[in-house]
Amino acid sequence: MACRSKICNPIATIRVEDLLDPLVSAAVKERMQDMVLTNETLRKEMQLFRENIERGLKKATHEDAVIKCFPTYVQDLPDGTEVGKFLALDLGGTNFRTLLVDLDANKCEMQSKVFAVPHEVMTGSGVALFDHIAACLAEFAQEYGVQAENLPLGFTFSFPVTQVGLCSGILRRWTKGFNCEDVVGQDVVQWLIEAIQRRNDVEIDVCAVLNDTTGTLMSCAWKNPNCRIGLIIGTGSNGCYYETQTNAELFNEPDMGTGKVIINLEMGAFGEDGALDFIRTEEDRMVDENSINPGGQIHEKCVSGMYLGELVRLRALALVKEGLLFDTTAATALETSNAFSCEMMSQVESEPVETQETTKEILGSLGIENASKEDMLNFRYICQTVSRRSAHLIGASMCVLIEKMQEPYVVVGIDGSVYKNHPHFRRIMTEKMNELIAPGYKFQLMLSEDGSGRGAALVAAVAARKKNELGI
Repeated sequence: MACRSKICNPIATIRVEDLLDPLVSAAVKERMQDMVLTNETLRKEMQLFRENIERGLKKATHEDAVIKCFPTYVQDLPDGTEVGKFLALDLGGTNFRTLLVDLDANKCEMQSKVFAVPHEVMTGSGVALFDHIAACLAEFAQEYGVQAENLPLGFTFSFPVTQVGLCSGILRRWTKGFNCEDVVGQDVVQWLIEAIQRRNDVEIDVCAVLNDTTGTLMSCAWKNPNCRIGLIIGTGSNGCYYETQTNAELFNEPDMGTGKVIINLEMGAFGEDGALDFIRTEEDRMVDENSINPGGQIHEKCVSGMYLGELVRLRALALVKEGLLFDTTAATALETSNAFSCEMMSQVESEPVETQETTKEILGSLGIENASKEDMLNFRYICQTVSRRSAHLIGASMCVLIEKMQEPYVVVGIDGSVYKNHPHFRRIMTEKMNELIAPGYKFQLMLSEDGSGRGAALVAAVAARKKNELGI
């Protein structure tokens, strides 16, 4: 039986920071102060974040808003009565997944299969891409004997899309190596439906398109009905939340009864207008300048896994050149862009403070040999400061959403490699949110289980439930 209230990823009880701080040199601590955000600074950031959300929600200011606040057209959350078999398709990279989800009141059983997208298909015609996807869907449906059942399908499409309905999304641009040019500006759901229809050997009801943040919220809401926020903090970052329809001025469909709709924030873009310049460091600017999208996704570049390791490398390199870290030969080892990853950062912060074996091994892989114990502790402090800033910025944003919804208790569903794999991220987020949250509000952070898969099936399940309730 699936647990419907389990709160995963328990908080560690030991504050590693308290053990490390006395061992770090005063000069390194001083040099890292520009990445230590006070509560006053975070509250300023929170106010700016709230103002940006309001601009994104309103028709008059949406076009120029940085945080776009797109309606997802998902109005209902799971209520536990969803029963039956549902399909999910999760397309977001060079591999995609198909899933068969069997829901009952107290269980969720899943079967899944991963298919590859050949490079020539990724860069070919739209027909070739969606025919390939439809063929894999048909193979999967036939394997489980559901090809004639016309099961509802939720489609997680993790590319930039302007959603114009629950089952309609216009592709703005391809990313992640895809380049099927004839699909840009078109409805991706219609492409999938037509590809399925061309086959004549499988019946599937494609009834929703969503991104992974919406899936995360839905997956956690099935387990805990108080979930109102979905957050991704992995290679990239984004969030969604449950908003009152009258506040979402771009939402233009009839109220199906809840008066609510999930809003896709696209919050990684926060700061593109300069709003975050007051917290950005020289390393933040260097990461941005050297990225594939200079000037874009500023908040994401401060908090997400794609960039955290590079921020550590650049700051460590600066300290080497200033004579505060390692010896001068380390500068050469640290010159290579992206040599230090977010995964390495998590590994450094995972080992006990009194041992430096993992840190020594990782530094050795970069070409830094014979580092002193003090140097390794100082390097760990750089990692710690960068990751804490990320957790604090994310936590501050979650406080804004909780207060905006004005619900006294909110569960935040979270997915992504940074949150899952960093040893202290959840604890640090929780501590800072407790400091920043307004009186009268309580929250819980909940690790999502397969938001892009199970969550997509749940969107389809809820859509099917509403159709039955309304006799559609």
